[in-house]
Amino acid sequence: MSAPTNHADIPHRGLITLSIMLATIMQVLDTTIANVALPSMTGDLGASQDTINWVLTSYIVAAAIMTPVTGWLSDRFGRKELFLASIVGFTTASVLCAGAWSLETMVAFRLLQGVFGAAIVPLSQTFLLDINPKERHGQAMAMWGAGIMVGPIIGPTLGGWLTESFNWRWVFLINLPVGIIAFLGCAAYLPAVAKRLRGFDFFGFAMLSLGVGALQLMLDRGGEVDWFSSIEIWIELALSITGFWVFVVHLATSKNTFIDRHIFLDRNFATGLVFIFVIGIILLASLALLPPMLSRIFNHPVITTGIVMAPRGVGTMVSMILVGRLVRFVDPRYLVVAGLLLTATSLYHMTGFTPQMDDTGIIVSGIVQGLGLGLVFVPLSTVAFATLDPRYRTDAASLFSLVRNIGSSIGISIVSVLLTRNVQVNHQELSAFINPFNPMLRAASPAAAAGDPAALSQIDGLVNIQALMISYVNDFKLMMIVTLAAIPLVFLLRRPRAAAPAAAGAAHMD
Repeated sequence: MSAPTNHADIPHRGLITLSIMLATIMQVLDTTIANVALPSMTGDLGASQDTINWVLTSYIVAAAIMTPVTGWLSDRFGRKELFLASIVGFTTASVLCAGAWSLETMVAFRLLQGVFGAAIVPLSQTFLLDINPKERHGQAMAMWGAGIMVGPIIGPTLGGWLTESFNWRWVFLINLPVGIIAFLGCAAYLPAVAKRLRGFDFFGFAMLSLGVGALQLMLDRGGEVDWFSSIEIWIELALSITGFWVFVVHLATSKNTFIDRHIFLDRNFATGLVFIFVIGIILLASLALLPPMLSRIFNHPVITTGIVMAPRGVGTMVSMILVGRLVRFVDPRYLVVAGLLLTATSLYHMTGFTPQMDDTGIIVSGIVQGLGLGLVFVPLSTVAFATLDPRYRTDAASLFSLVRNIGSSIGISIVSVLLTRNVQVNHQELSAFINPFNPMLRAASPAAAAGDPAALSQIDGLVNIQALMISYVNDFKLMMIVTLAAIPLVFLLRRPRAAAPAAAGAAHMD
């Protein structure tokens, strides 16, 4: 099950890395690239504003359910074989999505996309760790992390450009050439890994799937059905809690579970799961907030929004290139703390946003946040796997991806709910001062004080914008608090020592 002992025996490491990253970016892009194309799909697919969101929900739920089983599938059918099948299946499903003729067929094809795409990210991380010696793991994780974190940033911009320049079907067709190149490169150069037969824990998989699937449905559907005022959300919450609880009990008391419980005994990996959960909240929650803020308050079109947010991705890329080398010489825990502090600083800067500001503040805070998240992601991904037995890598990588995605879903849901409710509260509080007895209103707008409908409508528009801006600022403040609260977790991480027996054994197995 282990990778080749002598990493010098692996030819074409650069081409392997390129092919793996093409497949990874292709899959990660599809988590956000379709969002901006939904309005265009609605008419063509005969869907409504409510039902079109199933295009996103089906993909997210299918990928979440299939991610944890990646380790068992790679052992049973072969890691290389599973990766190649995932690329072929994902690319084929993308072409089918491009040709969808109804909402039902689109949802079915997106389910297929999620099923085949689930294994790509964890397997790509595992392969990059396997084909590189331990001293190059930091650089390998920098390359992998760049694709994971920059993909969601450029997804909406690329999707918007393809939709406006061509049509929404090109959002999926763009995967065809990328998938073909990735498949050819991986088929030619990716090293084969020995298979390992182990029984499939169907009960454990079913319970975890129930918990994850119900949770993702609840988070994705909650905003549409007004959360806990809907019986649907209560049912999904009960199913999720039941699934997770039974799975945890089963994991603790049963033998031969499809996820080995010894994985969680590694302190670095267990702490890394908590950390990546927080990073998931910060990364995609801020990405979910900024595009609608730029559109609703600053009236930016999709392309301009992409241009304003692009420097954030540049900051992430620069940070990861630097930290991929720094992690070999600097204690990774210091880099994680520095990254969290930079991220918190950018979020603090974002709490000062106003409707009257230009794009400079948004660009600067985006660059700083990109630098900070890059500083956290690479050393965290390196340290989390540094002391883990290589035979657990695929299972661990699938859990790492699953927890990050769950964190993202929870983060997006929380900030979206708070945004919606705070807008109403803020509007009510601000509009309380709009009355004919307020001398400031009479001085600023005599017509509004006299009850002129046009003047009152204009003032109501200004109040709406202010209420919305305050709500965004409140969300940024909450994310800053979450970021700062994660810093003490660094003390639970251990810096791996080369002389330690466990580390030495892992080095030989690498």
